[in-house]
Amino acid sequence: MRTSTLEAFLDALAARVPAPGGGATAALHAAQGAALVAMVARYSDGEKYRQDADAIAQIRANADDLRALALALAEKDAAAFQAVTRAYALPKSTEREKMARSRAIGAALVEAGRVPARVIAVAKQIVNLTERLQPIGNRNVISDVAAAADAARAALSTARVNVEINLSGIGEGPARDELTAAIATVDQAIARAEDVTTAVRKRITR
Repeated sequence: MRTSTLEAFLDALAARVPAPGGGATAALHAAQGAALVAMVARYSDGEKYRQDADAIAQIRANADDLRALALALAEKDAAAFQAVTRAYALPKSTEREKMARSRAIGAALVEAGRVPARVIAVAKQIVNLTERLQPIGNRNVISDVAAAADAARAALSTARVNVEINLSGIGEGPARDELTAAIATVDQAIARAEDVTTAVRKRITR
């Protein structure tokens, strides 16, 4: 996925294949949001921004790290979903095979849920970066902070539904509790992202 062209990725996304799918796109939404944050931070340099230079440098470094992590998660999501597909394809002719298949499916669904849960965590951090950068970033590119917040919001919403679809096949227990906790505060994070966009719009329409 890292070396694929955009056209090739979209062709694969549109094809009748198990992956890439919504989970990978959630991670890519996050990666784009992080990249936009880093770009605005890089434009927010020079004497005019000296007072906030340390904060901006930290935001830039964090955004670069999150972009790399989100891209890695896009690839992990595709691999996790392929594991789910393989588990469902296991034989089920005997009771032993059925039990083994059921265990494999359960384990694969947990791992497939953990990847978008990690995307949610990344997207929350991106929202935090947009909140920090919005008031101090270069006004000439501040609309890209809103774009970053919107990308993070898309990542949050898309990753949440990908956790939920896997939860539907996971029984009660620690893994289910873990994934349920991961999506519990998504609405609040989405609201924070929307607040960033609102603040940017107010700032550019003064």
